[in-house]
Amino acid sequence: MSQKPSIPRGTRDFSPAEMLRRNFIFDIIRKNFSLFGYMPLETPAMENLSTLLGKYGEEGDRLIYRILNSGDFLADINPSDLSSAGSTAISQLICEKGLRYDLTVPFARFVVQRRDEITFPFRRYQIQPVWRADKPQKGRYREFFQCDVDVIGSNSLLNELELIQIIDRIFIELKIRVTIRINNRKILAGIAEIAGEKERITDITVAVDKLDRIGKEGVRQELLQRGISAETVAKLEPVITLSGSTSSKLRELRTVLASSEEGLKGIAEMEELFEYLAAEPVMSAVDLDLSLARGLNYYTGAIIEVRAEDALIGSVCGGGRYDDLTGIFGLPGVSGVGVSFGADRIYDVMLMLDLFPAETGAATQALVVNFGREELPELLKLIRSLRDAGIPAELYPDAVKLKKQFAYANARKIPWVIIAGSDEIADLTATVKEMRTGAQTTVSLSELPVFIKSGKAS
Repeated sequence: MSQKPSIPRGTRDFSPAEMLRRNFIFDIIRKNFSLFGYMPLETPAMENLSTLLGKYGEEGDRLIYRILNSGDFLADINPSDLSSAGSTAISQLICEKGLRYDLTVPFARFVVQRRDEITFPFRRYQIQPVWRADKPQKGRYREFFQCDVDVIGSNSLLNELELIQIIDRIFIELKIRVTIRINNRKILAGIAEIAGEKERITDITVAVDKLDRIGKEGVRQELLQRGISAETVAKLEPVITLSGSTSSKLRELRTVLASSEEGLKGIAEMEELFEYLAAEPVMSAVDLDLSLARGLNYYTGAIIEVRAEDALIGSVCGGGRYDDLTGIFGLPGVSGVGVSFGADRIYDVMLMLDLFPAETGAATQALVVNFGREELPELLKLIRSLRDAGIPAELYPDAVKLKKQFAYANARKIPWVIIAGSDEIADLTATVKEMRTGAQTTVSLSELPVFIKSGKAS
């Protein structure tokens, strides 16, 4: 007996019904990106490892899926190198490419390659899958879609304001209550500086970013394990866990970080951004969260993370400003900022909270009953008229019993069934059955498309 096939852990198949719900999310996201003037872009699933490595920190590098070189990848390798080198060194010998970890680094690579063709500031959105060799768990997958929106070539904090407005619009339309958390890497750098650990900013942010998951004591232990002194940890904790209003936190930070030039720059940026938000408020809650670190090395200014209020599933959107990302590809001095929507987590939240409209479960809006060869020419004309009117419609392919055709419509969640036998065709009418209620209405063939679209005759 053959073994039942399977798919890799952390990946999923999507049925037609699931794809309709996913497309509902993608359509709302894409529409709002376009409203703000962002343009679509796609990049390859694989990138050169030289493009990917060193951009996500030590932990991120370990999660990059590497692709073996094609052909005999061991042909030019000295056996002694294989026996003496560690796994990381060996992978660099036999792998030149990797699956993309996110969409931001490939975007930066694209900008550098196409700099002579691009008009700055350059606004793009990108909706594609990414891959991470992470441990699969609820809300965390090895293959998942990101929906990125970025603007590059502008230092203005109005871009951050617009991204927050986009986030707000999308989650309101999806009916997901969220909190938008904001911090600034310059503030975190200032905190590290006044604690005497300016050079350890990466170790500090990687640990602090886990505060929600492992708690204060867990962060404390990780900092100690990373070689941060107990004295420094004691200095960090009260600043990172500051409470109160945004204005009171910023006032307190101005005192604490008075000796840090970089920290004061971060405070000024946050003050400006929250001034914009006061002038153009959004519906979603927006908090200054000093524990927010987002452990990716390329962030240099504002950092943003979005959490669903009614579902414990982690971040559903996040991003920030990156002033130096294109510099590593040979184009220094080009600032960018962007956020990424996690479509898979958004899907899980909407499923969990039953937020999908009922009609997203059906693509076909009308099923035409098949009575057989005699009626077929007129039925083909009928269904063509529906499709010409923009109504997704099917003609059942076989002339089987009505009960079976109705059962098909129910299983497919098709809202309308059109019955046009020889008598109806002779009268230039059809009987339309609404499957949800069972109600039947006689409608003239000329009015049929209008009826299906509106639920009533004109």
